Amino acid sequence: MSGHPEVAYTLDFGVRRQSTREGKTAPHPKELAYGSIPRLARLLALAIRLEGLLRSETIQDYAELARLGRVTRARMTQIMKLLHLAPDIQEQILFLPPIRGLNERNLRPITNRIDWDEQRRLFQELQRRSQRVGE
Repeated sequence: MSGHPEVAYTLDFGVRRQSTREGKTAPHPKELAYGSIPRLARLLALAIRLEGLLRSETIQDYAELARLGRVTRARMTQIMKLLHLAPDIQEQILFLPPIRGLNERNLRPITNRIDWDEQRRLFQELQRRSQRVGE
């Protein structure tokens, strides 16, 4: 025995909606209470929370996070790379309204950039393109 107590977490990486009799989907309970929170903001908040668990050594590594979340290690890495964004971009993402076309997949090339000024420029371009698509 290693001396560390075992800790179990339930992680929900997606929003599941229940179908109604008419075939429509019912709103998620969180949407009813708080309004629609963009998936991108939820993923970033999740990454921030999971980083805290890693720092506190409650969870050992990304592989363990992936097992607990029932996703691949590659997907876990994609989610956690959102933390590579400049802090002001992260803040914008957390408080942005839903914008069609602004999603984690479109942010991946930006998360790979080291220079925060370059990230900011690319993020502004992405926002402009996404807002034009939504109009």
